[in-house]
Amino acid sequence: MPETPANPGHPEQAEAADDELRIGVYTCYCGGNIGDVVDVEEVAKTIGQLPNVIVSRTDASTCSDAGQATIEEDIREHNLNRVVIGSCSPFLHEQTFRGTMLRAGLNPYLYQHAGIREQDSWVTHADPAGATQKAIRLVGAAVAKARFLEALEPIRLGAQKHALIIGGGVAGLRAARDIAGRGLMVTLIEKTPFLGGRMAQLDKVFPTELPAQPSLKALIDDVVSDPNVTVLTNTEIVGFAGYVGDFQIKLRQTPRGVSGDGHGMQAAMDICPVDLPDEYNYGLTRRKAIYHRYPGCSPSIPAIDWEHCTLCGECLKACPESISLEAPPKEFEVNVGAIVMATGFRPYEPRQGEYGYGELSEVVTLPQFIRMLALTDGSGELAWNGHPVRDIAMIHCVGSRQINGIDEPQPDGEINLYCSRVCCTATLHAALELRRKFPQVNVFDVYQDIRTYARGHEEYYRSAAESGVRFLRFLPEEGPSVVRSQDGDPRPVLVRVKDSLTWGEDLEVPVDLVVLAVGMMPNPVDDLTELLKITAGNDRFLLEVHPKLRPVETAVNGIVLAGTAQSPMTIQESCASAEAAAAKVSSLLSQGRVELEPFVARVDPGRCQGSGECLEVCQYEGAIRLEPVSINGAEAKRALVTPANCVGCGVCVGACPNQAIDIQGWTLGQYRAMVEAIASEIRPVEVTA
Repeated sequence: MPETPANPGHPEQAEAADDELRIGVYTCYCGGNIGDVVDVEEVAKTIGQLPNVIVSRTDASTCSDAGQATIEEDIREHNLNRVVIGSCSPFLHEQTFRGTMLRAGLNPYLYQHAGIREQDSWVTHADPAGATQKAIRLVGAAVAKARFLEALEPIRLGAQKHALIIGGGVAGLRAARDIAGRGLMVTLIEKTPFLGGRMAQLDKVFPTELPAQPSLKALIDDVVSDPNVTVLTNTEIVGFAGYVGDFQIKLRQTPRGVSGDGHGMQAAMDICPVDLPDEYNYGLTRRKAIYHRYPGCSPSIPAIDWEHCTLCGECLKACPESISLEAPPKEFEVNVGAIVMATGFRPYEPRQGEYGYGELSEVVTLPQFIRMLALTDGSGELAWNGHPVRDIAMIHCVGSRQINGIDEPQPDGEINLYCSRVCCTATLHAALELRRKFPQVNVFDVYQDIRTYARGHEEYYRSAAESGVRFLRFLPEEGPSVVRSQDGDPRPVLVRVKDSLTWGEDLEVPVDLVVLAVGMMPNPVDDLTELLKITAGNDRFLLEVHPKLRPVETAVNGIVLAGTAQSPMTIQESCASAEAAAAKVSSLLSQGRVELEPFVARVDPGRCQGSGECLEVCQYEGAIRLEPVSINGAEAKRALVTPANCVGCGVCVGACPNQAIDIQGWTLGQYRAMVEAIASEIRPVEVTA
């Protein structure tokens, strides 16, 4: 087994004898991505003459089945014990080639990758000769490192066959159903007293046009009736420890205040003196401090809104057997193997005065308008604030696709640069529903761009145009304005817009109601991201490791994403995301054990002096600690790594004053070998007759 190169002052072992190393090198054309710039044959020829290189080949597509088969055949025929591949990014095919090694009977960590596409041909395409020399050095550095690779083993941990899902909306419910259906235990927690999330506030779901409530109720019934699922409402995380396979989660459950829906419960709700805007209907209706979220909600038992309850005790007089105003919160722990973040979204709240919002009573948001339509049966005429509505303007991209220098920052100083994706179709869907219920109402759709991107969504755009919706298009830097009409005008509000569809004509559209198609923003979960050590992106949505290769995984092993916690999504997309999260959790936990990459810190106890400097710089809780040991009868301390908590960042390596720590698979000796190979001119070995 080759070992790390010698280094004065560092206890590295001597390099293995040359005859023990048999390296195969494969340089890929990657179609034309590499071969159109780099002289791949010259790279293979030069590298093939280096010490220990037994085979040096080129291939049009090394990652193909045929390319992998060639590597497997060479390993067996030539007794290769190291493999180096020069191709595209290791992020794309590192796992592919490790599988190739395994099939050929070699340890998968005896393979080294050289990225000569992203790091070379794509950035040096104007200098083919220089790109070729750069490729030789990069592949040569990989060969240098390969001489000192070790046969590592994955970190194997026992795993609880139990998942925690945070969020009781459609994504969390779908993930719970799918995970439980695979035989794993599930605990689903919801911060509010009721399940259903934002889907519960919809009337219909596009593009199926199915009623939202029955579909949601069927999903909830599947989840709550599953013996593998425990549902906890009014519950949130207050403590977190452990690692993938064995997370210790401390939960706090606020009492519901109501133990049943017995005789007198309706009287208790009626007698409550607190009168609040009902957030379910976005303030269009009122509710009490003891309430149901909506008819048929789950759980069906009412709950007390502790934030607004005055503890007056009036409800107790009507229903003393089912109401308790003094039960304390409960704290308890659950052990789970994985966590699904399904924390959902909130609609963008326009700032005061944005398009007249908060200043003109005739300006509402699209979610409010959807609830307004759901509360009407279409009989009679549409009214707002007691006045008939005959003309409506719907303005797109409110709180989405904002522009620095034009749109005002939010309280955190940021603007929403992203497209919320769903709002265009949601706006057209609402316009069509409005035209169906109230065909006499005129609709003006004021948009920047229409993005009806998903299957069946473009039909909403066509149908809206055919139904008489009038479209007006504005440029991003010349957005519309909403102002109060002059006294005596038959319509209370004017929408002013420079319409690019009529070659920049300045138009004034008098309307009775303005609907702002607000975008999506993630629910505020800063407390959770800090506790769980996961990351949000620049758009504040939770960040995945890689949008294509690891689309639902976070940087913390065992914590995955589902639904609009990750980005704006439709209900269909949220369900698909939840299914992907469930599949990932199931693959992790179904065997009762997990395997992690071995690239973690390793301490040489012979050099460790227990200074604790590694512990001071480590950012990952529980990754490294000082343990008492007895040395020649004297008590001392030595650093000890918990591999499951270590991410292999290497900060501790630089902090250790005795060079007692290395990262497996990326040791200081291996780095030295690579740097020396890059810095030195690679000269082929002269072959004598």
